Amino acid sequence: MCGRFNSTFDSGMKKLYTSLKIHEIIDIPIDRRFVKAADTVSIVRNVGEQRRVENATWWLLLDQADNDFKPSRYTSFNTRYDKLNTPGSAGYEAYRSSRCIIAVKGFGETEFVNKKPVHYFDLEAASGGIILGGLCREWQHQSTGEIKLSCSVITLPPHEKLKHIHSKAMPLMLPQESSLIDQWLNPRVNEIELFNSLLIPYIPQTLIAHQIDKPMTHQVIAKSQTINRD
Repeated sequence: MCGRFNSTFDSGMKKLYTSLKIHEIIDIPIDRRFVKAADTVSIVRNVGEQRRVENATWWLLLDQADNDFKPSRYTSFNTRYDKLNTPGSAGYEAYRSSRCIIAVKGFGETEFVNKKPVHYFDLEAASGGIILGGLCREWQHQSTGEIKLSCSVITLPPHEKLKHIHSKAMPLMLPQESSLIDQWLNPRVNEIELFNSLLIPYIPQTLIAHQIDKPMTHQVIAKSQTINRD
């Protein structure tokens, strides 16, 4: 998962949001073709019994600045699956009490060899959108009292169908099942063993993969590939 989303809020995404049974839209969902790590993204989370759409900084660890917050020097836009149960890690407590989802049209991957990019791909849902499993945290500024939200995407080992695109990791894509989403977002569900099966590489929906020139311009340069669901 290489730090970029397609958050275009088209009809398919609107239908996906409708299925999520939102109670309150605190912030209007981000509608942008290119969103990068440390940008503002839209998350869905439960606050008590209320399901909300809110904006968050896509970087789980924040540092307090004079009148605001800034991303920590520790990279945290992703949280690795094998760190979720490590006490003291950035995502340990969040995994148990403040899970969220990030609904996107697609996500980007960059393959590196010897720290140099060799290709760029954008992957998107063949229809509708993708629900990424994430974590969120609240931060309160000691001087201003401002509350800031941050988030990360949980990443898994690479899937065999995606290794030619990105050989190191893939994002956690949640099956779009209402009962599963309800459990994932319920902060009172702290029996994390319920989610063990989600931490195995799995593609719950068909994806279209586009090789592109570079992320900012995202011009398709080769025939698109269909990645069938598992």
